[in-house]
Amino acid sequence: MSYQCLLFDLDGTLVDSRADLINAVNLMLAELGRRTLPDTRALTFVGEGARMLVERALRAGQNGAPPDYDVGYDVDHALEIFRRHYRAHLLDQTRVYPGVKQTLARLYHIPKAVVTNKPYEFTIPLLDGVGLSPYFEVVIGGDCLPERKPSPLMLLEAASRCGVRASECLMVGDSRVDVEAGRAANMKTCGYVPGFRGRTELVDAGVDYVIERFSELCTLVECARRGHFL
Repeated sequence: MSYQCLLFDLDGTLVDSRADLINAVNLMLAELGRRTLPDTRALTFVGEGARMLVERALRAGQNGAPPDYDVGYDVDHALEIFRRHYRAHLLDQTRVYPGVKQTLARLYHIPKAVVTNKPYEFTIPLLDGVGLSPYFEVVIGGDCLPERKPSPLMLLEAASRCGVRASECLMVGDSRVDVEAGRAANMKTCGYVPGFRGRTELVDAGVDYVIERFSELCTLVECARRGHFL
């Protein structure tokens, strides 16, 4: 079997956006009069959508105590503040990971999609800003469908839009969420180790393959075409 479509997570897979995400979170917290978070703590909240990121950041200062805010209203308010700051700093320090553009260009013959929990309003300008938009036929953001990863819904929709069966796709990501979504969609999964989460989380989630360099994806795809990995 050869892969007929490649699906990619965005943050931690195609781009290193951690500095801009963390900055937006801490600008939000500071504006709300709350204590800012260490970079490593804030990064652990990334990956399941903007609202979840904001909720986790607000809860982080509670140390297990009941929230001292109106959960619904205050999260909505904080989310708007986060969106404003992130919109203003979206591309300050975000960079494409080494080898990504070269690898995507070498795999030009295979349809590709971005499937990210990042809101669509940020996904498109980020892809445009770092020069990745031309490589993808389909882009699905975290607010485009009723469910986000780890639900398989976004992946199944991407496969459908690319005109292939889910079983013919390879899902490439950096986190448990990506692996679980891929497995639920009956897709093979590939973990990018230098991303946000690292090898241990990927392996524990049951990832099929891992790569240390993005260029290794070309080898993986070619070996699958020859049937070496299957």
